[in-house]
Formats: sequence, C-alpha cells, structure tokens
Amino acid sequence: MHYLEGTLHGFLALTTEQGQVLAAGDLIETVRGDRVTSHLTFHFKDGSLDDETAVYTQHGVFRLISDHHIQRGPYFPHPLDMMIDVAKGVVVTRSPGKDGKDEIATDRIKMPADLYNGLVIPVIKNISPDARETKVSMIVAAPKPRLVTLNMMPQAPGTFYLTGIPRKATVYEIKIELGGVAGIIAPVIGKQPPNIFIEIFRGELPAFLRETGPLFEGGEALTISLIGPTWSAQSHHQPAK
Repeated sequence: MHYLEGTLHGFLALTTEQGQVLAAGDLIETVRGDRVTSHLTFHFKDGSLDDETAVYTQHGVFRLISDHHIQRGPYFPHPLDMMIDVAKGVVVTRSPGKDGKDEIATDRIKMPADLYNGLVIPVIKNISPDARETKVSMIVAAPKPRLVTLNMMPQAPGTFYLTGIPRKATVYEIKIELGGVAGIIAPVIGKQPPNIFIEIFRGELPAFLRETGPLFEGGEALTISLIGPTWSAQSHHQPAK
C-alpha cells in the first residue's frame, strides 16, 4: 500500500450512456487512527437509494472489517440489504417476506485476506503501474452470497480534459471471475457479468475520475463520475436580506 486514504467529501453523478442523470451521490470518508469508514450514497430522482458503508483498516495493507450495502426503490428489480462481518465470518441478508416482515438469512463464508467489498477504488489507486493484472476477492449476492474474483487489468491510457487542457487517465478493466473454470458457473447464477472500467489520474497523488458498469446483475451500464457544484447567475454577490 503506497497511498493512505484520508478524510474527504466527494460529489458524484450517476448517468446513463446517453448522459441522462439518474442520481446524485456523496462519498464521505472519515479516518480515526488506522481505521477508515467510507460511506457512499446515491439518491435517485425516482426515489431509489444505493447506500454502502465499508469499514476497514490501512495499517500497511487494507483489511476489510465490515461492509453494509443497501439497494432499494423502483430502479432496483431486487432489493438488496447485505451485511458482511469479517471477524465473525458471516454474511447477513435481509429480503422482503410474503407476510410483510423481513426474512433474514445468515451464511458463513471463509473470508479471504483480500476481501475488498467497498474498497475497489483505494485498491486500484495503489496498484503498481507495472502490474499486468491484480486479483482480489469480493462477495456478491447472486442471489445467495458467494465469493467471486475481480481481475483488474490495465488498458490503453485514456484522455480527459481540465479547462480544455488534455491529461492522461490510467484505465483499468475489471473482469468478474465466477470461480472454477472461467465461465463454467455463469449459467448457474446467470450470464457472465459485464466488465467494469475504472479510470484514475496517477500524477503525484492518484485520483478517481470515473467508473462505468452496472449496479446490479443484468443492469444497464452506468457511469459514476466526479462533479463540482454550480450556481445560478442570480446567486452571485446577492446582498443579504
């Protein structure tokens, strides 16, 4: 690990391939000692919510402590409420029951040291530029929680612009490997998930630029990108009333 995560508040937008804005997001990170709490939320225009809180340590390496991921609302065909407790080795999922009460399921999973739910961006920022591929683990609900492998591979550099001036972005393609012989298990839990693309700016200090991929199995490809605040022309230099 080369770069520690620090306290921050980032503003994000979630858009379709056609540029339609579906949701506004906030990424808030707080640090106490070597423990980081990362809270990522997207509030959709249709009232849907995507909310994930990851807690981890960064003492030499990243180590996940817990991850709680919630998806609910009209945008999501299947609600998600999944809590990972690494120390206990359990994954607790909640789903709506027929009687209106939540059904709670607890699964025991052997948690690998490189389990990185909610930590993909910090991990990518710390990948050596010379690494041809980097593999880490993640737990997905499909529909029963299971381990998958994320294979992160650098691609040809991309170009982005700041005030019209071009800069180079480092692009990573992330392939989700479902286990066993590649692709063999895909028909059991659905078709092979599409690849995800993440772009960062390395420079003196790596910075996240954008991510493109679905939010759930079978979902459309969406783009998460950084945004800045805007003001109306009338809001500048208005006297207090």
